[in-house]
Amino acid sequence: IAGSARGGGARTDRADAGHWEGSLGSVVAAPSGLSNPWRKTREAGLGMEAGTVPASLEAHLRVRLLAKVLPLRRELPERCFVPLRVGPPGTGVRGGGGEQILLSDNAASLAVQAFLQMCNLPIKVVCRANAEYMSPSGKVPFIHVGNQVVSELGPIVQFVKAKGHSLSDGLDEVQKAEMKAYMELVNNMLLTAELYLQWCDEATVGEITHARYGSPYPWPLNHILAYQKQWEVKRKMKAIGWGKKTLDQVLEDVDQCCEALSQRLGTQPYFFNKQPTELDALVFGHLYTIITTQLTNDELSEKVKHYSNLIAFCRRIEQHYFED
Repeated sequence: IAGSARGGGARTDRADAGHWEGSLGSVVAAPSGLSNPWRKTREAGLGMEAGTVPASLEAHLRVRLLAKVLPLRRELPERCFVPLRVGPPGTGVRGGGGEQILLSDNAASLAVQAFLQMCNLPIKVVCRANAEYMSPSGKVPFIHVGNQVVSELGPIVQFVKAKGHSLSDGLDEVQKAEMKAYMELVNNMLLTAELYLQWCDEATVGEITHARYGSPYPWPLNHILAYQKQWEVKRKMKAIGWGKKTLDQVLEDVDQCCEALSQRLGTQPYFFNKQPTELDALVFGHLYTIITTQLTNDELSEKVKHYSNLIAFCRRIEQHYFED
């Protein structure tokens, strides 16, 4: 399984992942800028060829430029790795510098990495600037196994299960239903809060998001793509009733979500006692990213740090599955 190439060679038992030989081997792709929490070195992601555009270009020419570039970025290389899109955990997300990945994509990518590590599958993570355009769903991360490409945690869990690897087989039907309910809670609260913060909070948008999201592309494409993405996210926020929320209200929702997760975890090592499930991978991906990513202020991470058992939970998974 391939993950982020920025971290150099990740754990893998074979040089050529991507074939079924008794175990799962795949490649995970993500936007450029993500590094594995157990790796500190980074490899530059692949972006569009830099170029200069005359300032006198008319608006319709810019649209034509966009239309020509986007189809090219949807093509898969001969071997597709899982592409990601936000700054490495612990190094902050300030400034462009070629670092592209944003908070929500980093969390989703780390969750998939954690899940695959928990399944004891060989994984290699590779970052690509055009990861979301390579993904079949338009979202990251995705895995490439043989000639199959699967994106997002839910479908990846089902795909891996069909190949004989499952973390939740030991749960009864009631526990499985409870696990799915908590996963929905995380996606509806933490993921939505991350999207709100990076695209609807003006301070974060101005200082971080636009510069990072458009960093691999030349002018004016960098601005076009950033504003297009922001418009899409804001439209989604309005559709789900988050359009008029204030930052304080969003942070309160995050606090309530963390409280529910903290109560469910209690003193157990994992949410369902001694063995991790995909819920543990999902929660770890979001919480670890939140507490290790530097934003314009620390309000979001402080909400998580208030719950000591959730912090211990993140450290436990990091030490067990990500440290060499």
